[in-house]
Amino acid sequence: MLRKQEPLADVVIKFAGDSGDGMQLTGTQFTNNTALLGIDLATFPDFPAEIRAPQGTVPGVSGFQLRFSSDRVFTPGDACDVLVAMNAAALKVNLKSLKKGGKIIVNIDGFDAKNLRLANYPEGENPLENESLTNYEVIRMDVTKMTREALKEIPLGQKEKDRAKNMFVLGFLYWMYNRNMANTEQFLKDKFSKKPEILESNLKVLKAGFAYGETTDTFTTTYTVAAAKMDTGTYRSIMGNQALAYGLIAASQKAGLPLFLGSYPITPASDILHELSRHKNFGVRTFQAEDEIAAITASIGASYGGSLGVTTSSGPGIALKGEAMGLAVMLEIPLLVINIQRGGPSTGLPTKTEQSDLMQAYYGRNGECPMPIISASTPADCFSAIFEAVRISVQHMTPVMFLSDGYIANGSEPWRFPQTKDLPAIDVKFTTELPEGETKFKPYQRDARGVRPWAIPGTPGFEHRIGGLEKQHITGNVNYEPENHQLMVQLRQSKVDKIADSIPEQQLDSGPSTGKILVVGWGSTYGAIKSAVAELQAKGESVSHLHLRYIRPFPRNLGTLLRQFDQVLVPEINNGQLIRILRDEFLVDAKGYNKIMGIPITKTELVMKLEEMLSA
Repeated sequence: MLRKQEPLADVVIKFAGDSGDGMQLTGTQFTNNTALLGIDLATFPDFPAEIRAPQGTVPGVSGFQLRFSSDRVFTPGDACDVLVAMNAAALKVNLKSLKKGGKIIVNIDGFDAKNLRLANYPEGENPLENESLTNYEVIRMDVTKMTREALKEIPLGQKEKDRAKNMFVLGFLYWMYNRNMANTEQFLKDKFSKKPEILESNLKVLKAGFAYGETTDTFTTTYTVAAAKMDTGTYRSIMGNQALAYGLIAASQKAGLPLFLGSYPITPASDILHELSRHKNFGVRTFQAEDEIAAITASIGASYGGSLGVTTSSGPGIALKGEAMGLAVMLEIPLLVINIQRGGPSTGLPTKTEQSDLMQAYYGRNGECPMPIISASTPADCFSAIFEAVRISVQHMTPVMFLSDGYIANGSEPWRFPQTKDLPAIDVKFTTELPEGETKFKPYQRDARGVRPWAIPGTPGFEHRIGGLEKQHITGNVNYEPENHQLMVQLRQSKVDKIADSIPEQQLDSGPSTGKILVVGWGSTYGAIKSAVAELQAKGESVSHLHLRYIRPFPRNLGTLLRQFDQVLVPEINNGQLIRILRDEFLVDAKGYNKIMGIPITKTELVMKLEEMLSA
């Protein structure tokens, strides 16, 4: 049968089903297949908060959104073109995010009386049988039945056979978008090489899904998306936590320091521990501690011993690490404290994204306890941002707080990874000789930047006192004198402030250097802001975009840039935190746009807000 091929510029697909339906795996495989074709993409995995929510219920819905395009994209899309709904709950949760006229691929077995009841549809109501979906193109498939039929000769139980349903949908979508399945076939062979029956079942169902599209007269059109025009280089699809782990390894190699990670598992930071544990060949040591406090104190010990100490967590764990962070500030040693933010307070929304820990990063420790703060903006940006955080930490003898969030950590995008030779060196100097004319080591004698020396334990003649009690200026001995305490507090603050001299001045991401509105962002709002501002700039509006990586200290010229615009808008996935700091620091009348729903800000929302400000 001849079918029409239709070229598309941009597609957004949302895979949604029960947490056991394999939607994350399906989405990841389609993403990898897309990346191999050189098509630009952005993803947004959406995990249920419950570890094992009741099957078929709304709280148990797991989703994976993928946007792929022949143009550059910076967000996973505001609304979907295609929704894959494996059951009634998945349709109920995600229908509101589907464009009018969009396609719904439904597994009709997931809309029986039991599934409808679990999804809290009214008695006797089935969205596949009433008029609620008349504005959409509904593709009905009995995925469960066809999966079982494809595997009727495989000696597996029905439960095991049903686990392959996601492969049927994936095969059908590969047909629908004119894809080669070779990468997924190889993935399955690698994953199930020691389980031949599981391997055979997944391969059979994958091919059955493709064949279903190929042989069924219902479908008359397939679709293609051309490769995007991107800078020359070698690319791979990468998730934020992966890029962060690779950045840590690269920085440790460039600094010549062994990498030590002390961590306690917590969503959404655990993948950094998992990834780093695979790279012992680079001298990486990972320690899964019994609790958050043990994790950070072990990392402090590693730094004191001359390693690159790193600890990872999310907001609740960062709260537990507070006293130990104060110890690292008092000791003035390098340490990377990585916070992959999630919804709070307390345990809050474990699998949902938020930017609500900025105030915690600034002020969330007892006493005057300043720490530099670096923020990543996209999944790929995690590599270079954490590399820079390591440089600041080891060269300025200070713990550094690094901020990412669940949206960045679990999202993915193409990454043009650098060559080792192109990465800058990170110069680290251990103190092994006394300055000329000195006869005794002075551990808190500072250089012009306010940085004290780094002496490794066991170096003869360089023994010095450590601990959380206040240090005497220069000698490091315990000292409770009022004047000394004030001096040391001011010296520690001055050291952090002087880091501004070693970071670049702030640049605008886009737009003129003066105008009507400056949109200031940090972290994962980058894609939405960039896309919204670009849309308005294309209409001739006077709107510019500034995105911060260095949040403490700020770049030297930030205040000047802020004052060159009539209005400043600060979008944040919190109740207004950066905006408070900017108002305090620069006395600017910034306006906020805040969303605290556990989901990202969209481009459409920001365009509407900016148009409102421009019209006013």
